[in-house]
Amino acid sequence: MLSKKEDARHQIEFVSIDQLVPQDHLLRKIEKVIDFSFIYDLVKDKYSEGHGRPSIDPVVLIKILFIQYLFGIPSMRRTIAEIKTNVAYRWFLGYGLTEEIPHFSTFSQNYIRRFKGTDIFEKIFTKILEEAIKHGLVNAEEVFIDSTHVKASANKKKYTKEIVEQEARTYQEKLEEEINKDREAHGKKPLKKIKKIKTKEVKVSKTDPDSGMLNKNGKEKIFAYSFHTACDKNGFVLGVKVTAANVHDSVMFQEVLEEVEKRVRKPKAIAVDAGYKNPYILKTIFDRQIIPAVPYTRPKTKDGFMKKHEFVYDEYYDCYICPQNEILTYVTTNREGYREYKSNPEKCKNCPLREKCTQSKDYTKRIFRHIWEGYVEEAEHLRHTPYCKEVYERRKETIERVFADLKEKHGLRWTTLRGKEKLSMQAMLVFAAMNLKKMALWLWRKGKGPFDISKLYPLFGVLKKILSRYIQPLLSVLRKQGLKFCFVNKLHPLPGCIL
Repeated sequence: MLSKKEDARHQIEFVSIDQLVPQDHLLRKIEKVIDFSFIYDLVKDKYSEGHGRPSIDPVVLIKILFIQYLFGIPSMRRTIAEIKTNVAYRWFLGYGLTEEIPHFSTFSQNYIRRFKGTDIFEKIFTKILEEAIKHGLVNAEEVFIDSTHVKASANKKKYTKEIVEQEARTYQEKLEEEINKDREAHGKKPLKKIKKIKTKEVKVSKTDPDSGMLNKNGKEKIFAYSFHTACDKNGFVLGVKVTAANVHDSVMFQEVLEEVEKRVRKPKAIAVDAGYKNPYILKTIFDRQIIPAVPYTRPKTKDGFMKKHEFVYDEYYDCYICPQNEILTYVTTNREGYREYKSNPEKCKNCPLREKCTQSKDYTKRIFRHIWEGYVEEAEHLRHTPYCKEVYERRKETIERVFADLKEKHGLRWTTLRGKEKLSMQAMLVFAAMNLKKMALWLWRKGKGPFDISKLYPLFGVLKKILSRYIQPLLSVLRKQGLKFCFVNKLHPLPGCIL
């Protein structure tokens, strides 16, 4: 039968906004696991007491950002438009159906006047992480560290080329000290410090000077930022640092690790990719008594030539032994921290393996070994253990998934903000939103959410049908056969009863 629905668009009903939001909505789950009133204590010194016009509630401002990042809404303007028509968003903010929503420029003005240059967003991230730790959801026994690139809001064709001072390595002083100790141990004079400043040419964006040109093989050259991130085995983000995209991953490793140790604890193992597999980082990991889980890296020797591992290093005599049992002796330690070992050209000249060994015109084979090479070799040995294999295998389920969710579900494949400080704020809030979402969903599944007993009513009906259809007829048949059924103490059974 064809029927037409009556138009109820102008019907007046008495209803609360709480009735319109489903009980299993994500925002209800989030509201259940955390009290956002802690934000008042963080911002109270940013507002005047008893002076000026009443402000927008700071909790509302932060919640608006959480709505944007939880649901991957691309801009604040679009977020406010969604809040105006979305009942659940209004409920989360504490707004009624007809109450006016703040203008989309409200947060940016508050950021400029109150929040800029503060650590409020980092404290919000830390508070949410502490809540997850309190509920026992964070497992930082193994930590996964990596970085991902986020496209900057900058035209890749609008830039200037500048000559800038090349930044010294963060461990340069420590390396120079170790080099001079090594040279003295070998009877060499310490190297003098060079005052010459190294420079390099870089492309600086006219739109966002804080961003850096991303120049990776197989990827489009664009201006971008790098989010250096650490997470635990459950996918909770433990720390993040934002830099220009042209800053190498290994430069920020120690800072990210220190963030993890400060917020949670020192991990038992750390899994990193090949970009972090260098002597200093591995030395840092071993010095902190942490187990590194690293991948296999292909030897950089040309095809057809003997690999470095085919030459045996004798630690006692500090020399290398080639496959023909000839010795390569120590020569010097250079400014980069590499010891040089050299063969005897008279013996190499007529060697049957020379064509596969070296193309040197003076018939001399040279091998370079970093003064911290032992840490790399130890990491290579550990790489074959079942534990390290298992830890490294989980990278794709942890840190890689965090980055995938960041870009696909939370709208950060590119950014509309400009400047490193704003990007750091955004990174903290996006990862805080991700941690909050995961915590809310996990606690809900564990039964922390309100349980509706009416959901069991269908089960009761099924049990009643089974009882009436199968159990009762069976008991009737047995009774007709003269069998008695009773519930008695097993220690004192009654005669004639089936227990």
